[in-house]
Amino acid sequence: MAHTTINPDGLHNPVPFGYSHTAAVPAGAELVFVSGQYGSGEDGRVTSPEFADQVKQAFSNLDAALAAHGLDLTHVVQLRTYVVGLDFEKLGIIGQAVGSATAGTPPTQTVLGVAGLAAPDILFEVEAVAAKS
Repeated sequence: MAHTTINPDGLHNPVPFGYSHTAAVPAGAELVFVSGQYGSGEDGRVTSPEFADQVKQAFSNLDAALAAHGLDLTHVVQLRTYVVGLDFEKLGIIGQAVGSATAGTPPTQTVLGVAGLAAPDILFEVEAVAAKS
């Protein structure tokens, strides 16, 4: 693994919420930046109107983008997620998706509630920075 995550004493445990407090990337690691992925099929159209389905598809698309560089979601150092109509239920869905996709060691993450995304039917988008040894 090309990075280390640390959740320092004195801060709450963020892992159940799908993120870690800090991540460090060693010198010499290659960084891979992945633009926002949303719940689209190969045709670019949203595959479902359901939030949970869009999250699942967006992470599948992120995994495919990372695979093009020989990486997977465990290599992700930082996520930025954008959510239309952010609420605690949606946070739970995101936390579960991140936790299962990253083998229980989630990256750092910032979740942003937004009024809208690139198209009216997009409810979720995720972008990533990954580290490659």
